[in-house]
Amino acid sequence: MAVMMQAFYWDAPKLDNKEHEWWNFIAEKVPDLGKAGFDALWLPPVSKAASNTSMGYDPYDYFDLGDLDQKGGVKTWYGNSEELRSLIKKAHDNGMGLYADMVINHNSGADEEEINPLDGEKRWTKFNPKSGRFPRDWNCFHPSRYEQVMIDGENFAGFPHLCHRNPVVYTELFNYARFLIEELGFDGFRFDFVKGFGAWMIGILSKYRYVKNGAEFQPWVVGEYWSGQEDIDEWIEKVNSYTDNQIAAFDFPLRYQLKKVCDEPSYDLRNLTYGESVLMKRPLHAATFVDNHDMGADMIVNDKLMAYSFILVHEGYPSIFWFDYYNNGLARPLTPNGIDALIQVHHANAGGDSNILHCDPDLYIMQRVGWKDENNDQPGLVYVLNNLGDSWSGTSVKTKWANQRFKPVAWDGHDEAHPDERTTDAEGNAEFPAPPRGYCIYVPIS
Repeated sequence: MAVMMQAFYWDAPKLDNKEHEWWNFIAEKVPDLGKAGFDALWLPPVSKAASNTSMGYDPYDYFDLGDLDQKGGVKTWYGNSEELRSLIKKAHDNGMGLYADMVINHNSGADEEEINPLDGEKRWTKFNPKSGRFPRDWNCFHPSRYEQVMIDGENFAGFPHLCHRNPVVYTELFNYARFLIEELGFDGFRFDFVKGFGAWMIGILSKYRYVKNGAEFQPWVVGEYWSGQEDIDEWIEKVNSYTDNQIAAFDFPLRYQLKKVCDEPSYDLRNLTYGESVLMKRPLHAATFVDNHDMGADMIVNDKLMAYSFILVHEGYPSIFWFDYYNNGLARPLTPNGIDALIQVHHANAGGDSNILHCDPDLYIMQRVGWKDENNDQPGLVYVLNNLGDSWSGTSVKTKWANQRFKPVAWDGHDEAHPDERTTDAEGNAEFPAPPRGYCIYVPIS
């Protein structure tokens, strides 16, 4: 599977002193990210929002990429269209795809208030964007003549919500999706706040037969459904009933489990095995992550590499958070003790099914059995997660490999000692330890 980078965090342009220059800043990092093994970049919303210092989750002019003087300036918080196009080309040249952040439910920054004749309420729903594309009035929002009550989703803050059943809205959102894929060159979509609108809308935008570089193109698609496992499972079932694209969902239940692993030293590791996550129930639909731009004060603060090790050895499509990789210094290139080493293991070894070999409150051991075809040769691995805070821990487990040497290739924890090689016996048994409050990954060697 691939690895994506969430290439931003909240107020990134300001905190990194790259105001209105974020696209250029990412582009500087692209060659190194490609060499590190990243396959795709998830970018923040690219359109002009309610202000030119907005993160983009309050869209105003979908077709202004930072070239028109409106909402406080010309550029978006991230840059302009030329800089965005340059970033997309550079990423593609370095073997990486790009995912666009789609905010298609709520809008902000309207130019005028209007009285909605259906309920007599006055709202900010008159939009006259300078691009001249997708002007909007009250009938483009809820309530409208096409849907008098909002039956498809939940409201977000006080923003007016687009009515997707209005043919004008429906058509313009298709135009916007085509613009991102066919004109700008994006390779997929991340849909924001999918609770706010019907799953059918994502299904049809995903199923559309886009044309890219002269050939039909199918985007990769993931939704942000911030809820528990049952709700996400129901959404996955519904949204995939509209398309055969196999749309994914971010695994919020797993993320909250991993936060407890990292921030609560007594957390029972058996909770990771009970199927209460997208990963455990629907691994092919799981987009796994450790933190993102929305977590704020709820971010993981301790032993975060334990969480990254977990998502990078299991199934699912793991997302690495820019702030952790760069600002928190967890990349740790050219060492076995950081995200870079975990990405290398992910690509080289993390293939085939996952089998849990042992799990108790403080020790979790899993094997990936490996996978080989004409395009891949991933021989598998043994992963050990140790929750004890004061000692190395391991136990003898029966692996699929008999008389096989293993070497440790990635590890971290509260002890800087180097783990030793291991060799299984004729029945595949060996003891595999990991450092305190840490992990160790062992791979078979010839």
